[in-house]
This record gives sequence, structure tokens and C-alpha cells, in this order.
Amino acid sequence: MATREIHHSSKKPVASTYSIASRIILSLLCLAFLLLCFSLFRNDAALPSLTYSVLPDNSNNCNYTNGRWIYDPTVRYSPRYDHTCKEIFKGWNCIARNKSNAIDIFKWLWKPYGCNLPEFDPLRFLESFRDTSIGFVGDSLNRNMFVSLFCSLRRVASEVKKWRPVGADRGFTFVKYNLTIAYHRTNLLARYGRWSASVNGGMLESLGYKEGYRIDVDLPEGTWEKAPSFHDILIFNTGHWWWAPSKLDPLKSPMLFFKKGVPVIPAIPPDASLDMVLEHMVSFVKEKARPDAILFFRTQSPRHFEGGDWDQGGSCSHFQPLAPQEVRHALLFVVEEFFSLKNNGTNVETRLVYEHLHEALKGSSFRILDVMHMSEFRADAHPSTAGGKGHDDCMHWCLPGLTDTWNDLFVAHLNKIRVRD
Repeated sequence: MATREIHHSSKKPVASTYSIASRIILSLLCLAFLLLCFSLFRNDAALPSLTYSVLPDNSNNCNYTNGRWIYDPTVRYSPRYDHTCKEIFKGWNCIARNKSNAIDIFKWLWKPYGCNLPEFDPLRFLESFRDTSIGFVGDSLNRNMFVSLFCSLRRVASEVKKWRPVGADRGFTFVKYNLTIAYHRTNLLARYGRWSASVNGGMLESLGYKEGYRIDVDLPEGTWEKAPSFHDILIFNTGHWWWAPSKLDPLKSPMLFFKKGVPVIPAIPPDASLDMVLEHMVSFVKEKARPDAILFFRTQSPRHFEGGDWDQGGSCSHFQPLAPQEVRHALLFVVEEFFSLKNNGTNVETRLVYEHLHEALKGSSFRILDVMHMSEFRADAHPSTAGGKGHDDCMHWCLPGLTDTWNDLFVAHLNKIRVRD
């Protein structure tokens, strides 16, 4: 067949050239397609799966953030604590509020590749960290983590005294061990509050602003201002509130940024102001923290709203973790519905915050506690309709639940630091 085509080509050279070129192009396209399929197959093979496998233990040199969720039906009901812990906010108490998969939520265990993430031992932790003060500084997701730790420790230590360090929203001391844990609530880390136009006018008034929120990027919020000089271990977080138009509406209640007491003009977007806040926060903590303080910054965990944000009819009805390919698409191509702009941007801030944190914390004394990837799978672990808010809660996490694994990760890093020191 090829010989005939060449023979006829002497009569129609243009058509022959076109035919040969077409075949070459088609062959190259087929080759590219095969290479793409092979690449995707390799990626899928390396991605987390939801099946069980026995993993070798190499915990001393373990990347805890890279792994998969496996289901262990043998996990006993409330192995570390149960829903009777009074500190659990009722909207997160998925067992008491009869969420249908509440018991299954904590039977999914995080398994890093090539090693194991040990479940921390509360009694051993109390013994190891006697005479220590631990502060959680951040939004309600850090409270989620704080409550998880408190309930775990409370189960093995009966003598607990309520005590709040300066600015703390809540705090407890485990008397026998003189171990204090406290939660300092702050949404943006920076000082902020309502702003209204002055009758005397000013820079913002001249630009047409009438009201909004004043955020002083170079001043820490008073709730945690004293925390660095008090706590031996600090865990910071921020994120959701920086991209929360339902709370800080760009038109009705814009974020107005101030530095050294004067407005930042021209106006800057939230991501630029987040960078400024992180820069000043790192500097402030470095100056005020105790000499041997251990500092963590926890990364963002995603929201799993589908069909709109929390105030737009969004919901989360999954009863098991997302499949690996769903998270893979989100990570590599940013096209999957949970984590893309096509879903009204309800979850995209997770990656935005991640990028800004990593850049801002380079070269600092902060260690990053990376919970983002492991949390992206867990669309099943939110309170959802059991949150009792009149809308689905697809942002916070059921307790017991995912934040117990965050604390496993936190304690594993603490133990590594102690071994090195």
C-alpha cells in the first residue's frame, strides 16, 4: 500500500506530501497520548489508596504528610475519649447528635508511606511534658484541635483545674503534671474591629468608604499578644477568614488595612495583607517568645462544600473519604469540584494559604505542621447537618475524629524534636 502511494505521488506531489505529513502528525499525537496515559498511570500507582497494607516501620525518617487512609473495623468505640467530654462543642459532637457515620469516622487511620504515624499515648505525654504550657493560637479550627487534645488527656488525668492565661479563650491545667493547655482565639492573627467613617473625614472617607473592618497588619490581636512570653509550645493557624466574603464582604464590610496607624493606600487585596501580617507575626513572636520555645504553624484544612458555600445551600453528604483520584485531580490539575473556582471558590483558599505560609515562614524558627493533604480526603468527617446550625457545617470536624490525627502528627513531631535535642 505504501509503494502504491509513492508511485502515484509522481503525478500528485502536493497530495502525497500532505498525506505523509498527516500520518507523521497523527503518529506523534498518538505517542503523546500514550505517554500521558503512562504518566497518569504512574501517578495513580503512587497515590494513596483506601485499602489495607502492612507497612514497615521507619518512623525516625518518616514523611508523615504523604500517605493514605485505611479503614480498620477493629478500632474500638471512642478508643481515646468519647463524646461525653464536656469540652466538645455540641455542634462537633457527631456521636451525640446521631450523625449516621460518626463511629466510622475515627476508624479511618492515616498511614504514611513506608512508616507508621503512632497514636500518641496521653499518659506518656503528660509524664513527658510535665511543667509545660502549650498554647493554641488561631481560629475555631485550632479550637477543634485543642479540644481533641484536652479530651484525650482528660481521660487519663482526673484532677483538672480551669485556668486561663492572659487573653486565652479557655485553658486547663492538669494539676498532677503541672501541664497547661490553652486556646487563644484569633481569626486573622492581626488586631481588627469594626470601622465607620468619621464625620471629620479622612483618607478612606475621601475614597468613598463608609464602613468596614479595620485590620492593623503590624499589631497582634490582644487575645494572643502575651501568649509567646507565657507558653513553652505554640501552635498557630489562620486562613479561612482571609477569604470569607460571607463574613467580610468586599462591598458591604470590606477589609481596610492599616499599618503604623494609617490606612494602606492604595488598597491591597487579602493575600498581600496576609503576607504583611505573617511577616510581622513572625518578627513579633521571635522577639517575645521564650528562648527555648517550640513553634508550630498548622496549615489549612479544606472545606468540602458542594453546590455552594455555607450560606448558599452548600452541603457535604459523603460517608467515607474521597477516592484518591478525586484528590489527585485537585492537587495536580485544580479542576476537581471540591477544590476549584468552578465551585464558587469555596475551597480554593486552602491552597492559597498553603503557598503564603510556606513563603512567609522560610528561614524562621517555625515548624510547619502540615495537615492539608491528609485532611483533603476527609469529606466524610465534617458535622454536616448534625452541626445543628441551620446549615451544613462542612468546615469544622467531628469529635472524636480527624483532629485526633492532627494531634498524633503534632506529638510525633514533638517527640522527634526532643530526641534531636
